[in-house]
Amino acid sequence: MKFSLRNIIVILLLFIGFLTLTGAFFIVNETKQAIVLQFGDPRKVITEPGLQFKIPFIQDAVFLDSRLLNIDPQPEEMILSDQKRIIVDSFARYKIVNPLKFFQTVRNEATFSDRFGRIINASVRGVIAQYSLTALLSDQRIGIMNEIQTQILGNEDSYGVAIIDIRIGRTDLTEQVSNNVYQRMRSEREKEANLLRAEGEELSKEIVASADRQQTVIIAGAERTSSILRGEGDAEKNSILANAYGLDEEFFDFLRTMQACKDTFGDTEMAMIIAPGQVCEKFFGEIEIAN
Repeated sequence: MKFSLRNIIVILLLFIGFLTLTGAFFIVNETKQAIVLQFGDPRKVITEPGLQFKIPFIQDAVFLDSRLLNIDPQPEEMILSDQKRIIVDSFARYKIVNPLKFFQTVRNEATFSDRFGRIINASVRGVIAQYSLTALLSDQRIGIMNEIQTQILGNEDSYGVAIIDIRIGRTDLTEQVSNNVYQRMRSEREKEANLLRAEGEELSKEIVASADRQQTVIIAGAERTSSILRGEGDAEKNSILANAYGLDEEFFDFLRTMQACKDTFGDTEMAMIIAPGQVCEKFFGEIEIAN
């Protein structure tokens, strides 16, 4: 039986169409890697992108991601060495470097994320249980993270993955611990405020007392200076009067008499009756008395 070229081409096209319809050809994208299974057993690992072939109905292809993938386990409540409870939210980034071992161990990314997420939380719980909250929030955090990574990295080879990064994304206090911390901080701030207020009042009293002492000293000094100046003035006055008295004794006798009268009657409206022959006649002569 002779086949023409046209018949051969038609047969080839039909065969290619059959293979295509039955899934004999498949494409591996740049972000994927594939494992060809034959009745469930791995037969071939494909890590390069491109068009690939598998036996229809007998073989199947399983695709795994070749990019960096994230593991984000559920946040868990953990107890620290100081018995404080915190909620830790950790995450990790990994890459599948051995597709065959990965498939044989966990089959797919979802199963791995669940299983390895529990490993991460267990490692984090075991490490941070040795530290206090203060240490976790201080510069020791870097050392704590390195210790957690050391524990977790020991498990990566058995899964055919490479752990690229592990971090504690967020550390939150539980509501009870948050309230306790808030109350303690409030109590400490109030105690500090009371101490500062007491110190301020004591300092205020010292300043007022010092000012009062200085005021007393200043007033006493001023009064002493005033007394000295008054005494010096009186002495100067007496000296001047004594010198003047020596010049005109009769006039100064009259002046002292007038001053004595002024000191006696002051600004009152009282009238003074002077009998003849009294002291005023000495200075005014004989006074005529009206009938």
